[in-house]
Amino acid sequence: MAGTPEFTDSNFQAEVVQSDIPVVVDLWADWCAPCRALAPTIEALSEELAGTIKIGKMDITANPQTPSAMGVTAIPTILLFQGGKEVGRLVGGGKTAEDFKKEFSKAFGVSV
Repeated sequence: MAGTPEFTDSNFQAEVVQSDIPVVVDLWADWCAPCRALAPTIEALSEELAGTIKIGKMDITANPQTPSAMGVTAIPTILLFQGGKEVGRLVGGGKTAEDFKKEFSKAFGVSV
């Protein structure tokens, strides 16, 4: 997770809600096997789409307030934000980078 931004309860407003570009938030936990399996895909997309879409991770164990406030009940959950508002939500693993790119293009109205 070296180059992937880490979102927290304390920086969520500044990093996600106030972002000038679309934001993808990967909600995960260390104890979640599907989350760990998804991590390399999220990290690769974060690097590939840097500057176009901000993609980061939020550990729900260390940061329980934001996921709870967002009504997240299962992980992995991927939240899509644009203009400070949630515009999409993907729940569960098993998605490829291409699957995510299609969802990002649809939600954000950009070609990736």
